[in-house]
Amino acid sequence: MLSVLGGTQRSFHVALFFLVLVVLLMAGFLQVDIEMFTPLLRIKAQDSFRDSTPVTNIMFLKTHKTASSTMLNILYRFSESHNLTVALPKDSMFHLGYPWLFVARYVEGMEQNGPLDHHFNVMCNHLRFNFPEVQKVMPNDTFYLSILRNPVSQLESSFIYYKRYSPAFRKVKTLDQFLADPWKYYNVSTGLKNAYARNNMWFDFGFDNNAQPEEGYVRRCLSEVERQFQLVLIADYFDESMVLLRRRLRWQLDDVVSFKLNLRSQRTISRLTPESQERAKRWCELDWQLYQHFNRTFWAQLYAEVSPRQLREELAQLRARRRELTTLCLQDPEPKNTTQIKDQNMLPYQSGDAEILGYNLRQGLDNATLHICQRMAMPELQYMAHLYSLQFPDKPPKGIPLPKK
Repeated sequence: MLSVLGGTQRSFHVALFFLVLVVLLMAGFLQVDIEMFTPLLRIKAQDSFRDSTPVTNIMFLKTHKTASSTMLNILYRFSESHNLTVALPKDSMFHLGYPWLFVARYVEGMEQNGPLDHHFNVMCNHLRFNFPEVQKVMPNDTFYLSILRNPVSQLESSFIYYKRYSPAFRKVKTLDQFLADPWKYYNVSTGLKNAYARNNMWFDFGFDNNAQPEEGYVRRCLSEVERQFQLVLIADYFDESMVLLRRRLRWQLDDVVSFKLNLRSQRTISRLTPESQERAKRWCELDWQLYQHFNRTFWAQLYAEVSPRQLREELAQLRARRRELTTLCLQDPEPKNTTQIKDQNMLPYQSGDAEILGYNLRQGLDNATLHICQRMAMPELQYMAHLYSLQFPDKPPKGIPLPKK
């Protein structure tokens, strides 16, 4: 009896195999999209992707005004949920020595453990990239990534955010006015404070932001970034970037879902004239070439990973999950200004003429949900101080009030 049943099962599987083969051949012959016949195969493939071992050694070069605060939150949350160690700024510092070139001693804990003890999993705070020094802190198998933004909008954001800090921006009322005659206000001799005013992303990668954009020099620098960084994301296509990031790091969906952080109010966003936009590209020519190059490589890498149909599906999943968490966590999906935020310990840092928005959490959340929601909405300084206290309980805290648990 058992042999008869076994033979019947084998016959069924053989018949099923040939049926699937015929369907696929017909689909190819009729030029039909095979994906419509294989939803179960795709689901199985995605399940196996989610079950794979995630990448946990990560160096993120946090460039300025490029959605990098949102990226920082994603990395902080992943680090905390997986009990990873983060290379945090030493003592009362809030960044890793920026705007000076990074050196390993800016990291808390390097003195005790020594530069050859690679014990940090994640590095993601602001620094000016210096590869040999970063290598002293991070393991040899570290995944290096960064993010870029269209230099026109990046410069507009920098102008508002660093209006009172950068000497080049202080004496002008608008960015249009500055771009009409930038050399009237920009002085190379004023030093590093003016890095925010010209080729700021180029500067963050460790290069000279005042260098001439000669073809050979630019090509050598771009090649250097390509050698050192496995992935450069594009802030203008943030959701698409999260699809590619998740695949490269083998993370789960919730690991890359986020709320927008360090977001400005609409009233502090300037609309540049078309002439100013073109002037911004010329003024920040190095940033413009950096952005154009890695915008091209980003899309090439993305479509090497996913088909257009898969991309649409994964974007829909990401956005649907973001909507779910927004409804679950927030009183109002729209971010609030400082006068509207009820928990004063959730206030984001305010800078220049920018009005930085934050969030109010929904009341009555259970402890587990509150933990998730609070981490997603927590401003970067508070989260950095929280992680610092967890990793260095014997050190004096950063002195930043933390949200109540």
